[in-house]
Amino acid sequence: MNPGYALETAINSDAGKVRAHNEDAVYANPHLGLAILADGMGGYNAGEVASRMATTLLSRGVEDTLAHRPPEGGRRQANEVLATEIASANGAVYQAAQSQAQYAGMGTTLVVALFYDDAMTVAHIGDSRLYRLRGEEFLQVTRDHSLLQEQIDSGLLTKEAARHSKNRNLVTRALGVDATVEPEIRDYEALAGDIYLLCSDGLNDMVEDEEIGAVVLLHSADLDLAATKLVQLANDNGGRDNVSVILVRIKGGIPAQRGWLAWLRAWFG
Repeated sequence: MNPGYALETAINSDAGKVRAHNEDAVYANPHLGLAILADGMGGYNAGEVASRMATTLLSRGVEDTLAHRPPEGGRRQANEVLATEIASANGAVYQAAQSQAQYAGMGTTLVVALFYDDAMTVAHIGDSRLYRLRGEEFLQVTRDHSLLQEQIDSGLLTKEAARHSKNRNLVTRALGVDATVEPEIRDYEALAGDIYLLCSDGLNDMVEDEEIGAVVLLHSADLDLAATKLVQLANDNGGRDNVSVILVRIKGGIPAQRGWLAWLRAWFG
């Protein structure tokens, strides 16, 4: 089965109401089962450079790897592909920042979802998030790499107090800032009917999780409309940052019996 028939995607990205430039970058390819979202940081538009480098290099790298060296063994191979290509993208962004003064200090958060064999592997760095709607249950799958999350985990802040903290956007990991970076990579079951949301913090900083989940559920039959409504809600609430969303629906079983090799032959053949 062509994996394009198994996944449906929708994308929306906006500069928001305050920022002059949109430093988020988004990519989704249902045929590859791949979704990527990056939220750049750095002055003089360097954040925009970092996020676009990350999404472009990562998407090309994953596509090339799957086309020429297709994994045959599911989760272990998915983990290896993402870890390898993220390391390569990190090195490229880091070298650009080191070699060109206007890009000094640039970096980007990252969240990547790779769907295959009725499963999903997620890699993330920083505070861009992935959520899942299953039935009527909406939950945050990723855990932020941020100072704020560390303060919550240690009991220094409650989640309610954290919403008003001045340290909301201080991440503890970012792609391209150091010569190496450690992405957090996890595997999950992906079921028909699931809807996954990848977003930059411009959404969840402006909109409560309960509201985000309610919008996705209400407009679950129309992912493009749901994406538009989420961005609109963030902007209506102040739009203090760039806001980007990717929605992915599992329309049917992702090929499992024939595995990745047959999937890729079907797509690239």
